[in-house]
Amino acid sequence: MAKKILMVDDERDLVFATKLFLEGRGYEVTAAYDGDDALGQVKDLAPDLVLLDVYMPKMNGWEVLEKLQSDPDTMDIPVVMLTAAVEPEDIRRGWELGNTWYHTKPFDPNDLVRVIDRILSSD
Repeated sequence: MAKKILMVDDERDLVFATKLFLEGRGYEVTAAYDGDDALGQVKDLAPDLVLLDVYMPKMNGWEVLEKLQSDPDTMDIPVVMLTAAVEPEDIRRGWELGNTWYHTKPFDPNDLVRVIDRILSSD
């Protein structure tokens, strides 16, 4: 059975391309385009991993990460921050809030797959 990934990013072209790439590697990928949508989908989808951008409308990635980490039903879902927030304080904040990995944009999709494979193989 394919591992489920929820990709949360408001850049629709990036989501489309990344989704195609990951599905080609055997993952099942669902998209959410803002933080509110992401939180609703996490409950319904029960993903094995969340790819999460920081800069989004309605609710930013930091708020989503905090909510995921504070909910006993979602706190164990690995979260990979996939973002253009590249300042050292952004990266530090991600780790402090409990992300599993911090991956910056632009990114090589093959590197991202290696990170995802490593995280999901340790389940």
